[in-house]
Amino acid sequence: MHSVARMQSRVRHVLADLEELVTCESPSTDLAAVAASADVVARVGARRLGREPERIVRSGRTHLRWRFGDGPATVLLLGHHDTVWPIGSLATHPYTVDGKVLRGPGCLDMKAGLVIAMHALSVLPDLSGVTLLVTGDEEVGSPTSRELIESAAEGCAAALVVEAAAGGGALKTERKGVSLYRIAVTGKAAHAGLEPWRGVNATVELAHQVLAMGGLADPAAGTTVTPTLLSAGTTTNTVAAMGEVAVDVRVASRAEQHRVDAAMRTVRPVLGGAALEVLGGPNRPPLEARSSEGLFARAGVLARALGLPPLRAAAVGGASDGNFTAGVGTPTLDGLGAVGGGAHADDEHVVVAELPRRSALVASLVADLLETGRAGSPAAVAASGRRS
Repeated sequence: MHSVARMQSRVRHVLADLEELVTCESPSTDLAAVAASADVVARVGARRLGREPERIVRSGRTHLRWRFGDGPATVLLLGHHDTVWPIGSLATHPYTVDGKVLRGPGCLDMKAGLVIAMHALSVLPDLSGVTLLVTGDEEVGSPTSRELIESAAEGCAAALVVEAAAGGGALKTERKGVSLYRIAVTGKAAHAGLEPWRGVNATVELAHQVLAMGGLADPAAGTTVTPTLLSAGTTTNTVAAMGEVAVDVRVASRAEQHRVDAAMRTVRPVLGGAALEVLGGPNRPPLEARSSEGLFARAGVLARALGLPPLRAAAVGGASDGNFTAGVGTPTLDGLGAVGGGAHADDEHVVVAELPRRSALVASLVADLLETGRAGSPAAVAASGRRS
C-alpha cells in the first residue's frame, strides 16, 4: 500500500512540478504554445519517471506517451496538457499557493492531474504494463488524438483518467456522450420591403427547426438537445437565403445517441422551396455506469485501506477522453485527478491538502491492477474489480 504519509512527504516536489506546468500557458488553439507545454510536461515527466516520452505530432499538435515494459499494456493513465486559457491569462490569473488553495490557469483542468499521475507512478517499483498518455487537444474535441487514445486503451484492463474530480472530490463514474450537428438551410433571397413573398426565408425555416429540436430531447433519459450558435441572412432588408444552427446533444446511453442521430437524419424543411443539410453526428460515446462500476468498487476498497473518506460517485454532463476508452470497451474510471473547483472559470483552484491523498489512491489503484493483471487476463482483472 502506498501511504498518504509517503505522498505527503513529496508535496513540495508536487507543487514545484505543478508550478512548472501551470506557468507554461497552453491554449489548445495555439500550436506553438501546446508544443512548448509538451516540452515542459516531458521534462517534468522524465524527472519523475526516469525516461523521456515518445513525442507524437499530428496536424501540428503535440502528444506525449510513456510506455513501460515490453508486453501489452494493462493500465492506461490518461490526461491532457492543453487548456482553454488564452496566452496572457497568467497576467490576470497568476499562479499562487496560499497554503490551502492553489490557483492558476488550467491548474484544475487538468495540469494537477498530470502531476498526480506522475508522482503516483514514480513510487511504484515496477511499471511494466503501464502506459501514460498525455494529449494536446482534448479541450477542442481530441481531433488528432482520438485514434491514439482508442488504440492505447484497446486490450487494457483499465483506463484511469486523471481529469479533475467532481464536486467534493467525487469520482466520475458516468459521463454523457456528445453529438454535434449543424443544420444548414438554403432558401431564396428577395427584397424584404418590395417583394418578400418571392423569397424563401432561411431565418424562418431555422426557427421551425430550432423549435422542433426540443421534441427530440428526453429529460427522463438524460437526453438534452440544445440549439446553440445560429446565423442567417446578409442584410437587414433582404430575405435570408442562407443560414445555419449548431445543435449540441448530450446522452446518457448509446441507445439514446443512436435514437437522436437517426431522428436528425430524417429532418425535413417546413417551408416550400427551402433545402436542408444535416452535418455532423456523434462525437463521443457515453461513459456508462457499467464501464466504471468494477473499478469504482476496487478504488473504494483501496481508499478505505488508505484511511481516506468513503469515495463518492458522480454522473456528469461534460465529456472527456474517458468517453473514448469506454467506447472501445475498456473499463474506465474518471475524475481521479485534483480536487477543487472553478474549471474554465475565474475561480479555478486546487485544494492542496487533497493532492497527496489523490496521489496515494492512484498509486494504490495502479499497483493493485498491475498485480492482478500479472496473475491473470484483462478479463480477470475487470472481474476482480467487480468482486471487490
